Amino acid sequence: MNTQIFKNILFLDIETVAQYPTYQEVPERLQALWKKKSAFFKEADEKSAEELYQKAGIYAEFGKIIVIAVGYFVEKPNGLELRIKGLTNDDEKVLLKDFLELLSHFDAKRLKLCAHNGKEFDFPYLSRRMLINNLKLPTVLNHAGKKPWQVPHIDTMELWKFGDYKHFTSLDLLAALFDIETSKDDIDGSMVNEVYYLENNLERINKYCQEDIRVLAQVYAKLTDNKGLNIHKTVYIH
Repeated sequence: MNTQIFKNILFLDIETVAQYPTYQEVPERLQALWKKKSAFFKEADEKSAEELYQKAGIYAEFGKIIVIAVGYFVEKPNGLELRIKGLTNDDEKVLLKDFLELLSHFDAKRLKLCAHNGKEFDFPYLSRRMLINNLKLPTVLNHAGKKPWQVPHIDTMELWKFGDYKHFTSLDLLAALFDIETSKDDIDGSMVNEVYYLENNLERINKYCQEDIRVLAQVYAKLTDNKGLNIHKTVYIH
Protein backbone atom coordinates (compact mmCIF):
# COMPACT_ATOMS: atom_id res chain seq x y z
CA MET A 1 0.00 0.00 0.00
CA ASN A 2 1.30 3.41 -0.97
CA THR A 3 0.90 5.48 2.19
CA GLN A 4 2.09 8.62 0.38
CA ILE A 5 -1.39 9.07 -1.13
CA PHE A 6 -2.69 9.86 2.37
CA LYS A 7 -0.06 12.46 3.25
CA ASN A 8 -1.26 15.98 4.06
CA ILE A 9 -4.92 15.17 3.30
CA LEU A 10 -7.72 16.40 5.53
CA PHE A 11 -10.97 14.55 4.86
CA LEU A 12 -13.93 16.85 5.32
CA ASP A 13 -17.71 16.85 5.50
CA ILE A 14 -20.16 19.57 6.54
CA GLU A 15 -23.79 19.56 7.63
CA THR A 16 -25.96 22.55 6.89
CA VAL A 17 -29.45 23.81 7.73
CA ALA A 18 -31.67 26.73 6.82
CA GLN A 19 -30.40 29.91 8.42
CA TYR A 20 -33.69 30.50 10.23
CA PRO A 21 -35.98 27.92 11.90
CA THR A 22 -39.04 28.97 9.91
CA TYR A 23 -39.80 30.99 6.80
CA GLN A 24 -41.69 33.54 8.89
CA GLU A 25 -38.46 34.41 10.75
CA VAL A 26 -36.54 35.17 7.55
CA PRO A 27 -35.97 38.93 7.09
CA GLU A 28 -38.35 40.45 4.54
CA ARG A 29 -35.60 41.27 2.05
CA LEU A 30 -34.31 37.70 2.07
CA GLN A 31 -37.85 36.31 1.89
CA ALA A 32 -38.34 38.09 -1.42
CA LEU A 33 -35.05 36.75 -2.74
CA TRP A 34 -35.92 33.22 -1.59
CA LYS A 35 -39.20 33.43 -3.49
CA LYS A 36 -37.24 34.21 -6.65
CA LYS A 37 -34.76 31.42 -5.97
CA SER A 38 -37.35 28.76 -5.17
CA ALA A 39 -39.43 29.68 -8.24
CA PHE A 40 -36.89 27.71 -10.30
CA PHE A 41 -37.34 24.49 -8.30
CA LYS A 42 -39.17 21.58 -9.90
CA GLU A 43 -41.74 21.60 -7.09
CA ALA A 44 -42.42 25.34 -7.46
CA ASP A 45 -45.73 24.75 -9.24
CA GLU A 46 -46.98 22.56 -6.41
CA LYS A 47 -45.40 24.14 -3.31
CA SER A 48 -45.09 27.67 -1.99
CA ALA A 49 -41.82 29.42 -1.18
CA GLU A 50 -42.60 28.79 2.49
CA GLU A 51 -43.03 25.05 1.94
CA LEU A 52 -39.80 24.91 -0.07
CA TYR A 53 -37.85 26.70 2.66
CA GLN A 54 -36.82 23.32 4.10
CA LYS A 55 -34.36 23.17 1.18
CA ALA A 56 -32.72 26.49 2.08
CA GLY A 57 -29.85 24.80 3.90
CA ILE A 58 -28.48 23.53 0.58
CA TYR A 59 -27.68 27.09 -0.50
CA ALA A 60 -24.93 29.07 1.23
CA GLU A 61 -26.83 32.32 0.71
CA PHE A 62 -29.82 31.06 2.74
CA GLY A 63 -28.29 28.42 5.00
CA LYS A 64 -25.63 27.99 7.65
CA ILE A 65 -23.11 25.36 8.74
CA ILE A 66 -23.71 23.56 12.04
CA VAL A 67 -21.18 20.70 11.85
CA ILE A 68 -17.73 20.38 10.30
CA ALA A 69 -16.23 16.90 10.61
CA VAL A 70 -12.62 16.22 9.62
CA GLY A 71 -10.30 13.24 9.56
CA TYR A 72 -6.67 12.49 8.80
CA PHE A 73 -4.31 9.52 8.82
CA VAL A 74 -1.35 8.99 11.09
CA GLU A 75 1.17 6.23 10.33
CA LYS A 76 1.70 3.71 13.10
CA PRO A 77 4.02 0.64 13.17
CA ASN A 78 1.07 -1.74 12.73
CA GLY A 79 -0.95 0.31 10.24
CA LEU A 80 -2.67 3.62 9.66
CA GLU A 81 -4.62 5.33 12.40
CA LEU A 82 -7.60 7.39 11.28
CA ARG A 83 -8.30 10.32 13.57
CA ILE A 84 -11.73 11.95 13.32
CA LYS A 85 -12.98 15.10 14.97
CA GLY A 86 -16.38 16.78 14.76
CA LEU A 87 -16.75 20.51 15.33
CA THR A 88 -20.20 21.79 16.24
CA ASN A 89 -21.73 25.08 17.27
CA ASP A 90 -25.07 26.83 16.93
CA ASP A 91 -23.11 30.04 16.35
CA GLU A 92 -21.75 29.58 12.84
CA LYS A 93 -19.05 32.22 13.17
CA VAL A 94 -17.63 30.51 16.26
CA LEU A 95 -17.74 27.18 14.43
CA LEU A 96 -15.86 28.58 11.43
CA LYS A 97 -13.25 30.16 13.70
CA ASP A 98 -12.75 26.78 15.40
CA PHE A 99 -12.26 25.22 11.97
CA LEU A 100 -9.69 27.87 11.02
CA GLU A 101 -7.87 27.21 14.28
CA LEU A 102 -7.79 23.49 13.46
CA LEU A 103 -6.36 24.22 10.00
CA SER A 104 -3.55 26.25 11.56
CA HIS A 105 -2.06 23.02 12.93
CA PHE A 106 -1.43 21.73 9.38
CA ASP A 107 1.15 22.77 6.81
CA ALA A 108 -0.78 25.33 4.75
CA LYS A 109 1.49 24.88 1.72
CA ARG A 110 0.98 21.12 1.53
CA LEU A 111 -2.51 20.60 2.93
CA LYS A 112 -5.22 19.19 0.64
CA LEU A 113 -8.92 18.89 1.38
CA CYS A 114 -10.89 15.80 0.33
CA ALA A 115 -14.68 15.55 0.27
CA HIS A 116 -17.38 13.72 -1.68
CA ASN A 117 -18.94 16.19 -4.11
CA GLY A 118 -16.74 18.71 -2.34
CA LYS A 119 -16.05 20.84 -5.41
CA GLU A 120 -19.77 21.38 -5.94
CA PHE A 121 -20.82 21.69 -2.31
CA ASP A 122 -18.52 21.55 0.73
CA PHE A 123 -15.63 23.72 -0.49
CA PRO A 124 -17.64 26.57 -2.06
CA TYR A 125 -20.18 26.49 0.79
CA LEU A 126 -17.42 26.88 3.40
CA SER A 127 -15.80 29.69 1.42
CA ARG A 128 -19.04 31.61 0.96
CA ARG A 129 -20.07 31.31 4.61
CA MET A 130 -16.64 32.48 5.74
CA LEU A 131 -16.92 35.61 3.61
CA ILE A 132 -20.48 36.23 4.81
CA ASN A 133 -19.16 36.00 8.39
CA ASN A 134 -16.32 38.44 7.59
CA LEU A 135 -13.61 35.80 7.99
CA LYS A 136 -10.47 35.57 5.89
CA LEU A 137 -10.25 32.56 3.62
CA PRO A 138 -7.50 30.10 4.59
CA THR A 139 -4.87 29.21 1.99
CA VAL A 140 -6.51 25.85 1.23
CA LEU A 141 -9.79 27.56 0.23
CA ASN A 142 -8.38 30.66 -1.47
CA HIS A 143 -8.40 30.18 -5.26
CA ALA A 144 -7.29 33.69 -6.18
CA GLY A 145 -4.53 33.62 -8.82
CA LYS A 146 -4.41 29.81 -8.95
CA LYS A 147 -4.70 27.58 -12.00
CA PRO A 148 -7.30 24.79 -11.74
CA TRP A 149 -4.57 22.19 -11.20
CA GLN A 150 -3.09 24.28 -8.39
CA VAL A 151 -6.25 24.19 -6.27
CA PRO A 152 -5.57 21.68 -3.45
CA HIS A 153 -8.95 19.96 -3.51
CA ILE A 154 -9.76 16.29 -4.01
CA ASP A 155 -13.30 15.17 -4.83
CA THR A 156 -14.05 11.45 -4.58
CA MET A 157 -17.15 11.83 -6.74
CA GLU A 158 -15.02 13.46 -9.43
CA LEU A 159 -12.50 10.61 -9.18
CA TRP A 160 -15.34 8.12 -9.73
CA LYS A 161 -16.74 10.03 -12.72
CA PHE A 162 -13.63 9.40 -14.85
CA GLY A 163 -14.54 12.44 -16.93
CA ASP A 164 -18.28 11.69 -17.11
CA TYR A 165 -19.64 15.06 -15.97
CA LYS A 166 -23.30 14.06 -16.02
CA HIS A 167 -22.86 11.19 -13.60
CA PHE A 168 -23.79 11.56 -9.90
CA THR A 169 -22.98 8.79 -7.43
CA SER A 170 -23.60 9.06 -3.70
CA LEU A 171 -21.02 8.21 -1.06
CA ASP A 172 -23.37 5.53 0.28
CA LEU A 173 -23.52 3.83 -3.11
CA LEU A 174 -19.74 3.81 -3.47
CA ALA A 175 -19.44 2.36 0.03
CA ALA A 176 -21.81 -0.45 -0.97
CA LEU A 177 -19.95 -1.10 -4.24
CA PHE A 178 -16.61 -1.34 -2.44
CA ASP A 179 -18.10 -3.36 0.43
CA ILE A 180 -17.21 -0.71 3.00
CA GLU A 181 -19.11 -1.18 6.23
CA THR A 182 -21.35 1.65 7.41
CA SER A 183 -23.12 1.99 10.71
CA LYS A 184 -25.35 5.00 10.14
CA ASP A 185 -28.55 5.37 12.12
CA ASP A 186 -31.79 6.55 10.59
CA ILE A 187 -30.57 10.05 9.68
CA ASP A 188 -29.97 11.07 6.10
CA GLY A 189 -29.12 14.44 4.63
CA SER A 190 -32.75 15.36 4.01
CA MET A 191 -33.51 15.01 7.74
CA VAL A 192 -30.76 17.22 9.16
CA ASN A 193 -32.86 20.40 9.17
CA GLU A 194 -35.66 18.66 11.08
CA VAL A 195 -33.32 16.95 13.56
CA TYR A 196 -31.64 20.29 14.26
CA TYR A 197 -34.64 22.58 14.60
CA LEU A 198 -37.37 20.22 15.84
CA GLU A 199 -35.36 17.70 17.87
CA ASN A 200 -32.59 20.11 18.88
CA ASN A 201 -30.16 17.19 18.58
CA LEU A 202 -26.89 18.60 17.29
CA GLU A 203 -24.85 15.71 18.66
CA ARG A 204 -26.85 13.19 16.63
CA ILE A 205 -26.02 15.15 13.47
CA ASN A 206 -22.38 15.33 14.55
CA LYS A 207 -22.14 11.54 14.82
CA TYR A 208 -23.76 11.16 11.39
CA CYS A 209 -21.23 13.57 9.89
CA GLN A 210 -18.26 11.82 11.53
CA GLU A 211 -19.43 8.49 10.15
CA ASP A 212 -19.26 9.98 6.66
CA ILE A 213 -15.61 10.86 7.27
CA ARG A 214 -14.75 7.25 8.10
CA VAL A 215 -16.47 6.04 4.94
CA LEU A 216 -15.00 8.86 2.82
CA ALA A 217 -11.43 8.00 3.83
CA GLN A 218 -11.91 4.34 2.85
CA VAL A 219 -13.60 5.22 -0.45
CA TYR A 220 -10.67 7.50 -1.28
CA ALA A 221 -8.30 4.63 -0.53
CA LYS A 222 -10.18 2.34 -2.91
CA LEU A 223 -10.20 4.94 -5.68
CA THR A 224 -6.49 5.68 -5.42
CA ASP A 225 -4.86 2.40 -4.37
CA ASN A 226 -7.55 -0.30 -4.61
CA LYS A 227 -5.53 -2.79 -2.55
CA GLY A 228 -7.47 -2.29 0.63
CA LEU A 229 -6.60 -0.10 3.56
CA ASN A 230 -5.19 -1.35 6.83
CA ILE A 231 -6.80 1.02 9.30
CA HIS A 232 -5.34 -0.26 12.54
CA LYS A 233 -7.49 2.04 14.63
CA THR A 234 -10.10 4.77 14.32
CA VAL A 235 -9.86 7.44 17.00
CA TYR A 236 -12.63 9.95 17.64
CA ILE A 237 -11.14 13.12 19.10
CA HIS A 238 -13.33 15.10 21.48
